[in-house]
Amino acid sequence: MKSFSRKELDYRMKPTIRDVAKLANVSISTVSRVMNAPETVVESKKNRVLNAIEELQYKPNALARGLISKKTHTIGAVIPDIRNPYYAEVIRGMEDASKRNGYSLIICNTDRSHNRLFSYLNNFYEKQVDGLLYTSDSMYPDYYSEVKRLRLPVVLVSTHSMEFELPSVKINDEQAAYDAAKTLIDLGHRRIAFIGFELTDSIAGQTRYQGFVRALREHGLESCKDNVVFVDGWSYDPILAAESLVAKCPNVSAVFTASDELAIGLMCYLSERGIRVPDDLSVIGFDNIRMSSMTIPRLTTVAQPMYQIGYRAVEKLHAQINGLNDPVLREQLPHEIIVRASTRRI
Repeated sequence: MKSFSRKELDYRMKPTIRDVAKLANVSISTVSRVMNAPETVVESKKNRVLNAIEELQYKPNALARGLISKKTHTIGAVIPDIRNPYYAEVIRGMEDASKRNGYSLIICNTDRSHNRLFSYLNNFYEKQVDGLLYTSDSMYPDYYSEVKRLRLPVVLVSTHSMEFELPSVKINDEQAAYDAAKTLIDLGHRRIAFIGFELTDSIAGQTRYQGFVRALREHGLESCKDNVVFVDGWSYDPILAAESLVAKCPNVSAVFTASDELAIGLMCYLSERGIRVPDDLSVIGFDNIRMSSMTIPRLTTVAQPMYQIGYRAVEKLHAQINGLNDPVLREQLPHEIIVRASTRRI
């Protein structure tokens, strides 16, 4: 086996799998088999490869390790707005599950831009990622066509599709909103309002409004269904939303908001105007972001299992990548009402 001098080793570029193959006098595929399935390589060749790896101090990259398996052990995640605190726990769950299953995670922020999303999808394809985590947005037909064209396994995170047979992980948003509204009703409130996302948002807008209205209908409070302010789910100003609601519904005793950010903005607006929470107005949010337990008063909210959503999404993607059985296509994780100090019985 040819040896390189120390001077040659010192001045060489970072060694590649090709260098190892040349030094060991074997093919590149043999080096890959030694790294991925050593039991398939005869002892003499395996020893030559191991000696070459040690002499060159070679550290295989993902592409080299994947020459045989055709996998890079990387997955891509597209996030619509990385500034939204909701995604912190979701991404943490993705990261932990990725590490546990041997993947590196690449996170890209799309700002809900069609062009940016398609650019990232092509970047993922060029980097040969093993799969895609698609977060919180609708899977539109042109998005689906592009994913299929690029042959990217995909799992939907905090969203779902009834049009396409794609695995997903989320909560039951309609039931969660129903439970939030019913919490206020059970506390004796009969003049209830709602700040929600536009109904064109089929993931968190329409479903949460439907849950709110169902609770009103079942408890004879249909007169409250017009006590609603809708905001753009991707560019809303929580303070402006609060101002609009107070102007439209000045006499309500409780408000349910479709996110904790909206609830915190509402409480800030009310505090500045001397309206006390919960003495004058009860407030319940949605998500249970970290900040919800630090507000004054602390926020009652619908807790989404954000970490578990991210974690399960990676597990489902791992199963899809490896052809493993995953019995639940559209998986719904349980939510919980966390009662804190921003709501009271009347």
